[in-house]
Amino acid sequence: MYTKHKWQSDVHYNFGYVKYLPKDFDESKRYPLVFFLHGAGERGDDLDVAMRHGYMKHVRESGQEYPFIFIAPQCPQGKIWGCYTESLLAFLDYICDTLPVDRDRVYLTGLSMGGTGSWMLAMAAPERFAALVPVCGSGIYWCGGALTEIPIYIYHGDCDEVVPIGNSIEMLTSVNKRGGHAQIKILYGVKHNAWDAAYSDDELLSWLLQQKRTCRENGQ
Repeated sequence: MYTKHKWQSDVHYNFGYVKYLPKDFDESKRYPLVFFLHGAGERGDDLDVAMRHGYMKHVRESGQEYPFIFIAPQCPQGKIWGCYTESLLAFLDYICDTLPVDRDRVYLTGLSMGGTGSWMLAMAAPERFAALVPVCGSGIYWCGGALTEIPIYIYHGDCDEVVPIGNSIEMLTSVNKRGGHAQIKILYGVKHNAWDAAYSDDELLSWLLQQKRTCRENGQ
């Protein structure tokens, strides 16, 4: 089931967000968390729009069930995720404090603008995430060394004219030449919409749920 919410904070941006809980949700258990950043076309204040793509599309359209908690904040109209790094991390703290999240299995993903946002957020706090899945986004390749401890699975169409695939190749190369663990699935013949393939891929889902953070810092 999914529900719509508004985060209330006195010092950070108050995101509207969508929350999905697994079937037979049990507060006494600990669940993986998928933290999702949408693309530029889903910005605004309508949470139905924020659920247009990604795993929530399958929940809405076919009743697909997943074994994880899913959280999708919504970015304001005209803004980008990079404007809200501190607020996103504080919001993530709130989610982990108020829901039974397995903090060693927090997975970060996003598409297009959200793919870029996921690169940026992971660079800001790499110790927070067990895995990173950027879909057709771009990163700061010269800072790839910040992500050497995070398993990364990139999706990108080779015919993308909005965010050229070279952006993902640069990030892949930067991370791996510094000893990281990034891989890419190139979607041949696909333009910007790499997300339909990514979030329908059972291989990705299986890979994601196998990832677990191996170190703990600052009691997190």
